[in-house]
Amino acid sequence: MTNPLLTDWDTPFGLPPFEAIADDDFGPAVDAALQAGREKIAAIANDAAAPDFANTIEALELASDRLDQVLSVFFVVSGADSNDAREALMREVSPKLSAYSSEIFSNAALFARVNALWGGREGLDLTAEQQRVLFLTHRRFVRMGAMLDGDDSDRLRDVMSRLSVLGTEFTQNLLADERAWHMVLDKDGLEGLPDFVVATARAAGKDAGADGPVVTLSRSLIVPFLQFSARRDLRQKAYEAWTARGANGGKTDNRGIAAETLKLRQERAALLGYDSFADYKLETEMAGTPKAVRDLLMQVWTPAKAAAEADAKALERMLHADGWDGPLEPWDWRYYSEKRRQELHDLDEAELKPYLQLEQMIAAAFACANRLFGLEFKPLDGPVYHPDVQLYEVTREGEHVAVFIGDYFARPSKRSGAWCTTLRDQQRLKADIRPHVVNVCNFAKPEEGKPALLSYDDARTLFHEFGHALHQMLSDVTYESISGTSVARDFVELPSQLYEHWLEVPEVLQEFATHAETGEAMPDEMLQRVLKAATYDMGFQTVEYVASALVDLSFHEGPAPADPMQKQAEILEEIGMPQAIRMRHATPHFAHVFAGDGYSSGYYSYMWSEVMDADAFAAFEEAGDPFDAATAMKLEQTVLSSGGSVDAAELYTAFRGRLPGVEALLKGRGLDAA
Repeated sequence: MTNPLLTDWDTPFGLPPFEAIADDDFGPAVDAALQAGREKIAAIANDAAAPDFANTIEALELASDRLDQVLSVFFVVSGADSNDAREALMREVSPKLSAYSSEIFSNAALFARVNALWGGREGLDLTAEQQRVLFLTHRRFVRMGAMLDGDDSDRLRDVMSRLSVLGTEFTQNLLADERAWHMVLDKDGLEGLPDFVVATARAAGKDAGADGPVVTLSRSLIVPFLQFSARRDLRQKAYEAWTARGANGGKTDNRGIAAETLKLRQERAALLGYDSFADYKLETEMAGTPKAVRDLLMQVWTPAKAAAEADAKALERMLHADGWDGPLEPWDWRYYSEKRRQELHDLDEAELKPYLQLEQMIAAAFACANRLFGLEFKPLDGPVYHPDVQLYEVTREGEHVAVFIGDYFARPSKRSGAWCTTLRDQQRLKADIRPHVVNVCNFAKPEEGKPALLSYDDARTLFHEFGHALHQMLSDVTYESISGTSVARDFVELPSQLYEHWLEVPEVLQEFATHAETGEAMPDEMLQRVLKAATYDMGFQTVEYVASALVDLSFHEGPAPADPMQKQAEILEEIGMPQAIRMRHATPHFAHVFAGDGYSSGYYSYMWSEVMDADAFAAFEEAGDPFDAATAMKLEQTVLSSGGSVDAAELYTAFRGRLPGVEALLKGRGLDAA
């Protein structure tokens, strides 16, 4: 019987036939696709013809197309709907993929062809896009160790293989800890919780097989619990369980994995001739150097810390007024901050949340994309990997643009967080391929028959991930390796963070923020309160983020710490971390940094991109219309359609005429006067 993962799919728009794919298909499909890839790579390396762009670079672009097809499905379902079989497969597959990558980049004959083309590039008569692809391909080979030989080459291969195993273990340990813990809430445990939190806790209890409502470690449940629970003892218990993920001892403890990962990354950098892993990693980013990153973070840290410390004093007074002695603790911050927000802005999340229905916020994101870029979204009947998944065909002026896939609800089989990925990338080399783009979130699933309600932060997350999706959908390049979000890590967050701004456009909320029960639009006076409160508690949010970014950077700037937890504590003491705030992501659950090396030395990139997104939205404000057609067209033509075909700094400069400073970011966060 033919493995469905290894065939061309006769489905709507070539979507994977999920109903025909069994877990047992993945292993054999990966092995077959790896073998097919190896044969193509060997044919390129051993080609008797002199190397040219078509028979070497373009051939490399297509060499792993079947493997890409298999892995796109596997990685999507493994992240969003995992099970024991898929987790076992991930542990088996990761070292195989690392070995395959090492084989390609250590293939001397293959690199000789790439290197010859690079050396003779001036006489190749390439287009600008082809020149960029050649540059990136050659750089990738060099940075992956193609110029190493002998023992150094072998050692790098072993290091990369071990790192792939460690990243998988880190992710699976974190998911196991999140699955394993819940706290049952009796009648007293519900004190202070608004109806929407109680409903979410009841739904979570049903999923957990508990007799009644529970708190889990899903962010969409534990954060509102910490905001509203009047039970300080339960807040402490829940908070400490949440922040202990990956550090509970036993087989799911991630502290040893983090230490070994940092040591191997430093060894990798040394093998490649760099002083530190941060130097290696940042060489290809907009920031360029660890110093540039630290300079940005510290420019933001100082005013953010001042704002947070001022807020902490106010919250501690509220704590003492409630009869509690001693200092404000981390499990108190969200509770008293929510109360203070009600006092300062007359804004109660329990009052606000019914106006932020998930389906309405999805419609709002679609409507903004329509007004800005002419995109239209139509529900699509097609194969999905989970019943909660929603499909849409995306068109423009009647032409197919993409398939958009929304997977919004938290479940035990889904890793935490929110992300954008693809089942298929845009390209024109093989054919005119349009993308299949997936947004994955972890919003609280409502009780059956009830609408899903979002917090304002949830709604911002939805817009953020949809900004990534637009970057993929509007991609218009020839080569898959530079398609969509294949850009510098500190540039990739620009489209996503920029799109968040449209959530705060008053006319968007006026149209789509409608009450779940009455259908009435959000009252104007509430809308104004929402917008005025947009930067509320920004000291706290900025401190917990920047602290995480500084720890990440410091971990990778010098010799690997033998004890990352001790090093983390030293860094936080050095920067004067406020006692009542902890890192957004402590080391044992810092998946951005340790589940893979995508954001290692790069967690700062959200803030680097934020410097640009604040300035980029100002272009629309200067035009006098958040939906100004000319500005939107320029944004698409320079940034969104270009992928990695042009250097990121050049793309941004083409849009705005210059690179921005940090001032717009501080103003946007309300920290300019801190």
